[in-house]
Amino acid sequence: MTDVADTPATETRTTGPLMAVQHLKVLFPIKSGVIIDRVVGRVHAVDDVSFHLDEGETLGVVGESGCGKTTLIRVLVRLIAATSGTIEFRGKDITKSKRREMVPIRREMQMVFQDPQASLNPRKRVGQILATPLKLRGVGGDQLATESQKLLDRVGLSGEHLNRFPHEFSGGQRQRIGIARALAVNPRLILLDEPVSALDVSIQAQVINLLDDLQDEFQLSYVFVAHDLSVVRHVSDRIAVMYLGKLMEVSPAQELYEKPIHPYTSALLGAIPIPDPKQNRARTRVHVTGEPPNPIRPPSGCRFHTRCPRAGDICRKVEPQLTEYAGGHLAACHFPQSVTAEEISGGTRHPTSPASSGPDLPQIWHGNGGGQPETPAPPAPAENQS
Repeated sequence: MTDVADTPATETRTTGPLMAVQHLKVLFPIKSGVIIDRVVGRVHAVDDVSFHLDEGETLGVVGESGCGKTTLIRVLVRLIAATSGTIEFRGKDITKSKRREMVPIRREMQMVFQDPQASLNPRKRVGQILATPLKLRGVGGDQLATESQKLLDRVGLSGEHLNRFPHEFSGGQRQRIGIARALAVNPRLILLDEPVSALDVSIQAQVINLLDDLQDEFQLSYVFVAHDLSVVRHVSDRIAVMYLGKLMEVSPAQELYEKPIHPYTSALLGAIPIPDPKQNRARTRVHVTGEPPNPIRPPSGCRFHTRCPRAGDICRKVEPQLTEYAGGHLAACHFPQSVTAEEISGGTRHPTSPASSGPDLPQIWHGNGGGQPETPAPPAPAENQS
């Protein structure tokens, strides 16, 4: 009898990363016209993003709503077509793979959606929902009920739930069913689109602990999308921070919280509430004002310069490169924070930097929004007294 923990017979190991993404772009066309549709603009949802994911690793992807993080993981599983760039899974380019070619790959790459109620068929019982992927895996006959019950046991539910409909469960239970469905085909990679954002705080902790246990048990890799840095801290090995379709910072998880280099990352960390009111008042926050720019016409230079308190003239004109600092910490900022002059001078341009980024290495910020000391303005002439 086939067990859900078995490794697929078709699995092939590679010496490189499990997934490698190079200069990925997703631009959604905006059309206008009654008889003939004309493209009048494009939404820059994901704009020149590169990263890799190793076997057994969890990559957290965070950012504000509209930054492109959900679009990113949907294009990774080929629910959305990429405009340009490449996606490699186990060394194979799947960017333009046909539907038939994607069938064996999707057995190893599954997705858990944000809204568990919308992602489960309301007309099917749980047993039927789990039976579909099990049949695709080759399980049939009397084994279906047994394997379905094992899946529910693994996610903290019981076999009596097999005959219930999705609306009979709570939000946390429905998300557990969605996780069980993803596990049914023995995947190696699970893409999680804000899997706990719609749940109560206590239930969030239970689901996160469940995902952690399943990763250890099945040697899974995760791409974990969230807008809350306090959530991804407990599950991620590395964290990528996105803003308006671009990567702002990529860092080992613990170092990102202890030493954020990009001002946008500091602003996200400053939004995390601290239970102790004295500590909450004492901490220094990066104040970000205004709304994110229009993704149809993103600003030139650094995408964050319209809201950044450290922005200078170069930020408005030149897109910053992804600079690699010690420990594999990457940041795309002309005037980085939390780094010394020696660390800045030792930084190097990372190969995953956007093709449109400039050649300039970061500079030391002098507190006036520029890399050079500010020249005092001449005093204004006194007004004539009437």
